[in-house]
Amino acid sequence: MIRDSSWFSRFFDGFNYVLLTVFALLCLAPMVHIFAVSLSGRAPATAGFVSFWPIDFTLENYEEVMGSRTFSRSFIISVARVLSGTSLNMFLIILTAYPLSKTPRAFKGRAIFVWFFVFAMLFNGGLIPTFFVVRNLGLLNTLGSLILPNALPIFSMILMMNFFRSVPKELEESAFIDGASHWRVLWHIYIPLSLPAIATLTLLSAVNHWNAWFDALIYMTDVANYPMQTYLRTIVVELDLTNVGIDPRDLQRLSDRAIRGAQIIVATVPILVVYPFLQRYFISGIVLGAVKE
Repeated sequence: MIRDSSWFSRFFDGFNYVLLTVFALLCLAPMVHIFAVSLSGRAPATAGFVSFWPIDFTLENYEEVMGSRTFSRSFIISVARVLSGTSLNMFLIILTAYPLSKTPRAFKGRAIFVWFFVFAMLFNGGLIPTFFVVRNLGLLNTLGSLILPNALPIFSMILMMNFFRSVPKELEESAFIDGASHWRVLWHIYIPLSLPAIATLTLLSAVNHWNAWFDALIYMTDVANYPMQTYLRTIVVELDLTNVGIDPRDLQRLSDRAIRGAQIIVATVPILVVYPFLQRYFISGIVLGAVKE
């Protein structure tokens, strides 16, 4: 590859590096500020003196957060939602994408099903009808109300379908000649060859479940049933933290701003821990899933 060494090219590269560095710092600044506030004492945090370095360093805010039953329950609910919701998403995505990846000759009526899913992705039933369905099924205040309405992410299914279409058909035909069933072909050929796409969609699904907050606000009527992000939204909006499980006696020695900051940091840690292990699958999975034959 020939590299352009002209002065304009070097200037443009340098400008891009500076611009991206500034953007990265702007993205990190709010998180660093919240982290510093969460480690600060009551007086400087309440007065707003903390910028990017903690003042009167203390870990009492994190001790209060980790000892809160409401916070711990919301954390457990979020973990349960991510594990069960992501598993159901990937199970339905793979089962749906496999037959739809076949040619019209192998799967008659395939185009009808594809257009049906695309139509459902573009035009949904709406919030109020969905709420009535969830209520009539008796799913209010249950984990099922957070998982079942979005059990099949259609966009992710289309990505997986396109990825399956890029798998060499000769492998499938050879397996069928040897007497393999569709289940064996899917499990032993398609899934092993599609691990980058599966890892990418698994991470996307897990992040979506972890960050979702609006559906719990609609389907949950008790703060004790809120997942993590809905709970965080509540403590940010609520002026009185005693309504969300914080002991009023602790607020006399701790800052409500510092407690909010500690809760936000704790809620962010799981994604920051998991993401580096699956980050390398992002680009390869999405690009390969877009290849059609």
